[in-house]
Amino acid sequence: MSVSASPFPPVELDRIADYPGYWAARVPEREAMVLGERRYSYRQLAEAVDALAKALLAAGVARGERIAMLSTPRPEALISFLAAARIGALWTGLNPRHKRDEYRYVIGDADPVVLLALPRIEERDYTPDLKALAGEHRCIRRVVTLGAAVPGLSIAYEDFLAEGRAVSDAAFAAAVAAVEGRDPVFLVYTSGSTGRPKGAMLTQWGLAHCSRNQCDHWFAEPLRVLNNMPISNAFCVGDLFCFALVGGGTTVFMERFDAHGILEATQRERLTLWGQVPTQFQMILSRPDFARYDLSSLQFIFWAGARAPRELIGRLQAITPKVSTSYGLTETVGSVTFTEVGANLDIMAETVGKPDPHYEMRVVAPDGRVLGDDEEGELQVRGAFLMPGYYRRPEATAAAIDAEGWLHTGDLGLRRADGNYRVSGRLAEMYKSGGYNIYPREIEMVIEQHSGVAMAAVIGVADPLYGEVGRAYVLRRPGAGLSESDLAAWCRERVANYKVPKVFAIRDRLPMLPVGKIDKQALKAEAGADSTDKG
Repeated sequence: MSVSASPFPPVELDRIADYPGYWAARVPEREAMVLGERRYSYRQLAEAVDALAKALLAAGVARGERIAMLSTPRPEALISFLAAARIGALWTGLNPRHKRDEYRYVIGDADPVVLLALPRIEERDYTPDLKALAGEHRCIRRVVTLGAAVPGLSIAYEDFLAEGRAVSDAAFAAAVAAVEGRDPVFLVYTSGSTGRPKGAMLTQWGLAHCSRNQCDHWFAEPLRVLNNMPISNAFCVGDLFCFALVGGGTTVFMERFDAHGILEATQRERLTLWGQVPTQFQMILSRPDFARYDLSSLQFIFWAGARAPRELIGRLQAITPKVSTSYGLTETVGSVTFTEVGANLDIMAETVGKPDPHYEMRVVAPDGRVLGDDEEGELQVRGAFLMPGYYRRPEATAAAIDAEGWLHTGDLGLRRADGNYRVSGRLAEMYKSGGYNIYPREIEMVIEQHSGVAMAAVIGVADPLYGEVGRAYVLRRPGAGLSESDLAAWCRERVANYKVPKVFAIRDRLPMLPVGKIDKQALKAEAGADSTDKG
């Protein structure tokens, strides 16, 4: 069978787990995954996925049961995701940066029957955590560690694979045949900014088709994608890995964010597509040795998760003219909107583009009225690829997706007259100052237009007179001279006086989440501690 000109199979595959076998049959020796000197062809990937899937069956894992993986972004992590998907199990990734109590919560909620883990990552030994989790959660029937076994706790990964050889081909084929495209396959725990994290269930079908959508908007040939995002979020598994897999491309893993390492890997591996959050791009491009790297292989760059400043977009366009951004949530499985390649700087910097034809999108007022152009309200999305719901939380699912199938995103935004959507911020982040509703993202965008500012975060803090006032945390560009009075004057020229933050905290570092966004919860805790100390 010859390879078609299109990156897609002639017939759409509804199960994401079918793609390794599909590409192995067509381009068996094409690279599928790379980590340092380790390389997997599509033939080797398909074999590795099936070997682990058989081991899971041998361990008694049934369709619908859960598998957890504690790991950096690396081949074994995504092999375990696909192996679970192959037999209809539901997989969740654990972030190595989390603490034991955070693991306790996810394990207690998901009830995984098998826990796979790297027992040591950099300087941290996870063995005490793994022992505590296995002892406290009786749902865990097997602990599998990459490398050697931990006496009294785990079986070594290779020995676990060996157990799978006892599963017959017929039994394996029957287990695979029972899996349906609408089966949940990926359990993603949301950040919990408005309460305890909830597990959003993403389906095989949703991941497969959203990846195809993404290939319609963003593509490179050959497709060689950097992946350095935490395995616990949809950016790593969906936007990067599944996207590359569906497109028959190569995923080049990095186990953590490293600006210098990314430049080295791009030059060495001839990467063709970068997808990061704006903060990461800022750190990459600000390296003093940036100009000495050969980045000519890059054909496409996209950013997600936050707005990129105009200056950053211009620098990315100097690398390749094909740049884009999008808008989506974990709950939408993939991106809903995309900016058109070649769109002007205003559209790139101020909007998230237009909806993909597979989605409907609207802006709704608090009273339920559907709003027109340039009217601000909640962004709502409807489409076949949405998550089916939150794991074991029917009430939360009903609150998020209404009876007509509209997902209430909790994001504030508007549709411009040109059809592009703008995201203003989170409804939950809104605060009231002197009776006025204030949306932090609007103020952050103004502050970030200042040439001395790399990024900003605005939060509301209690105030005895106004109820709440704004406090801005500002990340200064290296070498920039900034003062509170400068920033206050800058804002007063651009927004109403009541929107100007009362405090500007200028920093050389800000607390960051693993996905590269500013950790506003940490800033709120800091602001609360400051208030307590002063009280």
